[in-house]
Amino acid sequence: MSVILGIDIGGSTTKIVGLRQDGTVLSMLRVRAEDQLTSLYGALGNYLKSNQLSLQDVSHIALTGVGASYVDGNIYGIPTRAVSEFTACGLGALALSGQESALVVSMGTGTAFICANRTGEVRHIGGSGIGGGTLGGLCHKLVGMERFGQIKKLAQDGDLGKVDLTIQDISRDAESSLHPDMTAANFGNLAEDATPADLAAGAVNLVLQAIGTMSMLACTGCGTRTVILTGSMTTLPQVEPTFQIFHRLYDIRYIIPENATFATAIGAGLCSIESNIAAAGKGTL
Repeated sequence: MSVILGIDIGGSTTKIVGLRQDGTVLSMLRVRAEDQLTSLYGALGNYLKSNQLSLQDVSHIALTGVGASYVDGNIYGIPTRAVSEFTACGLGALALSGQESALVVSMGTGTAFICANRTGEVRHIGGSGIGGGTLGGLCHKLVGMERFGQIKKLAQDGDLGKVDLTIQDISRDAESSLHPDMTAANFGNLAEDATPADLAAGAVNLVLQAIGTMSMLACTGCGTRTVILTGSMTTLPQVEPTFQIFHRLYDIRYIIPENATFATAIGAGLCSIESNIAAAGKGTL
């Protein structure tokens, strides 16, 4: 078996995907570590062992993500190449969703907004420091938790009514475009008896609504009404209902593809396959 490994080395986790030569996915793995290189080599070792593969079974490695800059040369003698994170994320999201073009929102430690289409045109149109890192930092101070899995579980039982101020709290006659349950101010109605679960839910809502608002504005710059959400934060149960609100308000279609967490790693592998095909066509391989 000849396998291509697409590896996305993020700020806190590494995602690794094995692709067959035809671009289909073999399997996926996610590893968290204290530093990028430890995360990379830990993910690689775990992936090979769990899939009963040897180094000889890997044809090449495609690296992307912020941690890719820490890797010089080939890994264990395997041909290794770097792929632009924005290109990998954009094309990976399109492949997972089956869309021809879209605004791709990468919700990682921060958030990136990428305009992508199948012709290979991928354009980074902006970004924000609000993302999973924000959620972790806020919850560390508010509830003493910073691990994503802990926050995810805790926030499910929270009551936003004890944290956020809504339109109906401040107006009896709101504008027609404003639903009474819409948030007027995140953390603007913080109750004295708010529980850790309430606070965690408020932090999740703040981050997701900020990303939703920015995605709506970014659609203008991308010239599309279709948004593909990617990254680890897509696994939050609050994501779908939150972005459904933005869909109803602004008539924007939000897509959360299966395996959205691995979009960038998948895209890196696919980019490397396309590069090989192009090189072979020019007789350079």
